[in-house]
Amino acid sequence: MNKIGLLARIEAKPEHADEIARMLTEAVKLAEEEQRTVTWFAFREDATTFGVFDTFENDEGRTEHLRGRIAAALMGAAETMLASAPDIRP
Repeated sequence: MNKIGLLARIEAKPEHADEIARMLTEAVKLAEEEQRTVTWFAFREDATTFGVFDTFENDEGRTEHLRGRIAAALMGAAETMLASAPDIRP
């Protein structure tokens, strides 16, 4: 059983919600390339609210993921496409 995870809540600006949805749909490919990411799920709660849940075997895997391309893309989108910074909870 994986005991290490992340839950991220992402609130898009209404005019960018479809772009965020596409970004998350495409991000699954990046997650599959990460050797230490065990599971990665993205979901849409409503028109502008999204979430990501992922699991790891250990803290090193989680740390590596947080320094990876998916996190970089989300943080890059934060200023222009998100209503606020992603709420990321270990």
